[in-house]
Amino acid sequence: MGLIERVVSLVFGGGAVGLRDTVEVFRENAERSAQRDHAAQAAALEQFAAEFEHPRKSFFDQFIDALNRVPRPAMALGTLGLFVAAMVDPIWFASRMEGIALVPEPLWWLLGAIVSFYFGARHQLKGQEFQRSLVHSAAAARSLAARRETAEDSLPDTNGRATSPDTSGPQPIIVERSDNAALDDWRKSQVG
Repeated sequence: MGLIERVVSLVFGGGAVGLRDTVEVFRENAERSAQRDHAAQAAALEQFAAEFEHPRKSFFDQFIDALNRVPRPAMALGTLGLFVAAMVDPIWFASRMEGIALVPEPLWWLLGAIVSFYFGARHQLKGQEFQRSLVHSAAAARSLAARRETAEDSLPDTNGRATSPDTSGPQPIIVERSDNAALDDWRKSQVG
C-alpha cells in the first residue's frame, strides 16, 4: 500500500463508508434527516390522534358528565319557579328578594364570572365536538363518493358485461394557448 493510499485511508476511513461518515461530520445527511423528520411528525400525529380519541368512559366520567348537564336546566326551572312563587305567595317572595338585595356587588360579579366561565367552557367543548363530527362525516362522505364512483365505473352495459373507460382508441389532444407564441409553437410541434 502506497503512502497516498495510507493517508487517504487514514483521513477517510478507507472506502465509501468512511468517506460518507467523514462528510456527515461537516454536512447533515439529507435522507436521514428526512427520515427523522418523518418519524417525528408521525409520532406527533399519533399523539394528537390519541388525545382526541374518545375512550370508553368510566362510571366516574359518566357521573361528572351528568352533573355538568344539571346547571342549565336547574337555572331555567329555578327562574320559572321564582315567577310561580311570586304569584303563589307574594309576601314570602318579597322577603326572599329583600335578602337577595343585601348580597354585596362583588359577590354578584363573582357569580357572573363563574356562570360565564361555566357556559363558555361548555360552549367551547360542544363546539369542538361538533367540529370533530364534521371532520368525521366529511371523511365518510368522501369515502362514500369514491366507492360510488368505483361502483359506477363497473356497472354492466346492455350486454351484461362490465364496462370500463375506453382508452384503446385515439385520444383527443388538447393544446393550451398562452401569451407565449414560442411556447404555443413548441406545443404544436410536440403534438404532431
